[in-house]
Amino acid sequence: MALTARQQEIIDFITHYRQQQGIPPSRREIQKHFGFKSVAAVAGHLRLIEQKGALTRTSGIARGLRLTNDINTELGSIPIYGAIPAGPSSPQTQSDEGCVRVDLESLGLPKGIRTFALRVRGDSMINAGILDKDIVILEFKAPFDGAIVAALVDGETTLKRYVVQNNKPYLKAENPRHRNILPAQELIVQGVMVALLRKES
Repeated sequence: MALTARQQEIIDFITHYRQQQGIPPSRREIQKHFGFKSVAAVAGHLRLIEQKGALTRTSGIARGLRLTNDINTELGSIPIYGAIPAGPSSPQTQSDEGCVRVDLESLGLPKGIRTFALRVRGDSMINAGILDKDIVILEFKAPFDGAIVAALVDGETTLKRYVVQNNKPYLKAENPRHRNILPAQELIVQGVMVALLRKES
């Protein structure tokens, strides 16, 4: 069944967003981009696109959109290395909390990717769609401007957006109640976020 012009525009936006950000857009980001009156309107469009076979949505996974007609499940085990503050940075020791089993394809992750997971603690990234108790999946790779990263800044860990301004990086909070973090001495990026998991209530 053919897509309407609007449905194709949504598909194109999801594709472009993932290419730029490394993760699919949230429903609210789709709403904002197209000027829909509500998130429910976005859900309606996504449901119709899914019915036409151009999109799959994974239950229980935030941003769980995948543009494909062919569902081939490839499960992977990603180690959980404890929690990370999404608020003021704080001393944090990594701990092994086992693994989370995920459908790699539904997350848009290639087989063999080097990843780890952290549980989110705090609300400094809510405007990026990352909530307290979410699980972020991160890839071991160099950061890029605008990426969401797990970072060690002056000996303390935090989850923030990595921003480069005047050739100097800093960590941006996605909640106006929290301050941005400028490293005094050291900023080490431990991983770049590539996917987000959310337990359904």
